[in-house]
Amino acid sequence: MGTERHLRRRRAVTVHLVALVLLLSGCASMPDDGTVDHVDSSHRADPDSQVRVFGVSPQKGERPQQIVRGFLEATTSDEATFSTAKKYLTSRTADEWDPFARTSVLSGGPSPGKASKDNGGKRGYTVDVSGTRVAEVDESHAYSPKAGEFSEGFHLSKVRGEWRIDQLPDGLAVGESDFQRIYRPINNYYYAMLGRDADAIAGGKNVLVADPVYLRRRINPVTATVEALLAGPTRWFAPVVDSSFPDGARLARGQRLSLDDSGALSVRLNAKGSDVGSRQCARMAAQVLHTVQGQASAKVTNVQLARPDGSALCELTREQAEDYEPGRLNGRASRQYFVDGEHRVAAFEGASEDDRPVEGALGQGETEMGTVAVNRAENESAAVSRTRRSLYVARLAENSKLGEPVLTSKAKREDDRLTAPSWDGLGDLWIADRNPKKPRLLRLSGGKEKPEEVAVPDLGEGERIESLRIASDGVRMALRIRQEDGRRTLKLGRVERAGTVSDPEVTVTGLRPIAPQFEDVSAASWAGGSRLVVVGRESGSVQQMQYMETDGSASNQPTLPGINDVTGVAASEDESKPLLADSEDGIVRLPPDANWKTLTDSGSSPVYPG
Repeated sequence: MGTERHLRRRRAVTVHLVALVLLLSGCASMPDDGTVDHVDSSHRADPDSQVRVFGVSPQKGERPQQIVRGFLEATTSDEATFSTAKKYLTSRTADEWDPFARTSVLSGGPSPGKASKDNGGKRGYTVDVSGTRVAEVDESHAYSPKAGEFSEGFHLSKVRGEWRIDQLPDGLAVGESDFQRIYRPINNYYYAMLGRDADAIAGGKNVLVADPVYLRRRINPVTATVEALLAGPTRWFAPVVDSSFPDGARLARGQRLSLDDSGALSVRLNAKGSDVGSRQCARMAAQVLHTVQGQASAKVTNVQLARPDGSALCELTREQAEDYEPGRLNGRASRQYFVDGEHRVAAFEGASEDDRPVEGALGQGETEMGTVAVNRAENESAAVSRTRRSLYVARLAENSKLGEPVLTSKAKREDDRLTAPSWDGLGDLWIADRNPKKPRLLRLSGGKEKPEEVAVPDLGEGERIESLRIASDGVRMALRIRQEDGRRTLKLGRVERAGTVSDPEVTVTGLRPIAPQFEDVSAASWAGGSRLVVVGRESGSVQQMQYMETDGSASNQPTLPGINDVTGVAASEDESKPLLADSEDGIVRLPPDANWKTLTDSGSSPVYPG
């Protein structure tokens, strides 16, 4: 028993406190002997600190279960090539094992079971490793929630008198806390494929969209980031985004990228990546600049792309890259809108706590309204009547007229009629009719054209759209979906465009979960380029408000202060804007570094433009 405990302590990861060592001693060396205490994953240092974790090699005389446990711990080290982990494998298996095939994220971490002796004449043991899987990261670094049981067999045989693993699955299995320490989320940026709809706005072909991925945190961060960008979008995003880099474009050999002291980044591309013109090169450089800036602590001042021999292709400064700024379709969000106590559309100006009805027909109260959406230019508004039967669109101008509704639901029950509308950055208006006899998603091109039905082929039997929020880029839509059993889940869909101007084909497809931990979702709103704020309940728990990433992973944003009985939430894709919520206390606002503050106790349905 004492020997096993000692071996576990010896095998545990070694922590190298870089910053502390430099500060206290100026120089140091690793001791030749002595024990190494186990580092509990739940108490490891902050992921962005200077803590480095290294594996410990296998010890003489270890049994099969100890070898597997040591291997699993060594795979959580900060070693670029898993050199220590491979010491637990036979030579042939170490050459064949692909640690980057996938990463299974397990609640509580992987647990090796007892070793079972081979039957059928083999001379070895099998150790089953099990756990509860919560997510998986695939070979393209894409994260996806994937609940279920994890169970894989590790086979061991003796090599020169010591047990080594000779068969194991490709990929890694790590606990949630280790995953958060080892991996960092980044956004790769690609251009939205808007088809003919791109002509609706200036620069419609230069709309950058965030494609979130997870990369190892301390392994050549800038180099790994650019390599992931060049590899192209993840499978889920690929149908709606495009890269300006030619097929086969990669880094020229032997590069280790980093920003210089002025914030400049120089990138040499291979021959396939160098056969481009100046305009295409500028678009490529914009992708690099915005992708690297998202994970760099210093400001990226310019990006220089070059050929394999170092000769210049193009250079893009930070100022020039503003033409390709992510979120350029978000709008200014200068006001926050809501439906006041007299059922008129009203607004708060900026950080003001004073509200007033909007200009034009929707602010006059001739028809009582229940929900509202304002376009990104803040010159046109769409509102659904208090009974949720009719949709009206009117300009936010003094002399505007309400006119006839542009859409009417025929459902008998109020809760089966129209959802709140939502505008994308192209000027199109989206809404769903929940009529049980004919549930449908609709788009009004330019906010004025006749509503056209949009197919959502991934909706299951008995499911319907309960509410929706379209991203400003027009290629992503958050859908709150009511299940047949009454539960409400949140999913992200791709907006795919095809067809012609006269006969467009638009579908929302590829639905994937955003907040799988919530048994019931009450509200959601876009809160950044790849982030939403979600209100919901876990099983047997009270209502919570959390930031979630679009790939379904938890955001690293601070925890939001609690608030009671939230029925609606509003955030801006401009992350500097405060949150709004519709609660039992009325409409409340969350200023930076403060708590919720009541704006009005008589209004409802707060929204930012969008």
